Amino acid sequence: MFKIASSPHTHSSNLTARFMLWVIAAMIPAIAVLLFYFGIGVLIQIALALGFAYALELAVTYLRRKPILFYVADFSVILTALILAVAIPPYAPYWIILIGTFCAVILGKHVYGGLGQNPFNPAMVGYVVLLISFPLQMTSWVPPISLLNEPPTLNDAVSLIFKGVSSDGYSLLQLVGTIDGISQATPLDSLKSGLHNQQSWSAISLSPIFSSTPFGMLGNGWWQLNLAFLAGGLFLLWKKIIHWQTPVALLLTLALLVAVHWLLSPQALPNPLWQLFSGATMFCAFFIATDPVTASITPKGKIVFGALIGFLMYIIRYYGNYPDAVAFSILLANICVPLIDHYTRPRVYGYHVKK
Repeated sequence: MFKIASSPHTHSSNLTARFMLWVIAAMIPAIAVLLFYFGIGVLIQIALALGFAYALELAVTYLRRKPILFYVADFSVILTALILAVAIPPYAPYWIILIGTFCAVILGKHVYGGLGQNPFNPAMVGYVVLLISFPLQMTSWVPPISLLNEPPTLNDAVSLIFKGVSSDGYSLLQLVGTIDGISQATPLDSLKSGLHNQQSWSAISLSPIFSSTPFGMLGNGWWQLNLAFLAGGLFLLWKKIIHWQTPVALLLTLALLVAVHWLLSPQALPNPLWQLFSGATMFCAFFIATDPVTASITPKGKIVFGALIGFLMYIIRYYGNYPDAVAFSILLANICVPLIDHYTRPRVYGYHVKK
């Protein structure tokens, strides 16, 4: 007697694990850049996220009476936790990453039945919950440690994350406040705040958080981080772990829309390359939007999916309340995936469609 089950009928945790491990390996250069520019807090957040995510995965698979080793060995929960840990500020309170990891693993993944059945990117579910619920903590990025008078040591990082103050008794706001001219922690924050206050781009770019680069005035540390994600993404394309359609469509759409906006007011806004190498643009294009479970699966659908994310990023960055727009763009595009796949299905040759 055969056991009838819905597709897919072929299951291999080894193939999934290999995919996840390659993606994790491709993120190592970007993590190294984060560590260099923003300090040891990056590793502490990653350790907290990985440990708690693994514990949640073990507990949930046990409660669901699933084969624990089979489901844990695919490393999918490790990648989810890693993406979330990289996305949050390095010195955010410890409970931020714990709440985000819980929402990502439980609400973003297991509520729908586990890996392969979740319609939304789990890491972005956790991130959006945090961003909406705790906006102050989620926007408390420190500038690159080279701009700080006293860069946080390991003891400072542990104390900031678990106690809210450094070992000398300074809060994160006080550490950042020692730098003249920095009103926000990230280039996109500074741009959004400056434009809201009717400042020109030439005035906004005077902040110490910006540095002269081939792309124009771009935040020190941020363009290097995006280059690292770009290098990791190209590696994944070379290994054929991801497909080119989604990242190319996303970046081209965002660049074209920003270029049109920039040509209309070149003195008031940064150039298109600035937008491509700031925030989490490259991270989104190569590591988040290419999630094989929640992204479109048809060749044409991948192009539509990527273009939709790029369009939403442009709209939210320029007209929304949030400086970066990755998480909201991904989740809104995830909603459209069934419709996109329905209308972009490849033609089945030899099958006659009655009109």
